[in-house]
Amino acid sequence: MPHLPFIIAAYTFTLVALGGLLVWSLTRMRRAERALEDGERN
Repeated sequence: MPHLPFIIAAYTFTLVALGGLLVWSLTRMRRAERALEDGERN
């Protein structure tokens, strides 16, 4: 049984998960920065 398909699948899953985590963290960071700026204006 060849190992390469499992290795490729594992790396693909990891890259997709890391990409999703990156997008999620950037959106949360921007939302937090915007909330901080709005708080300073009031």
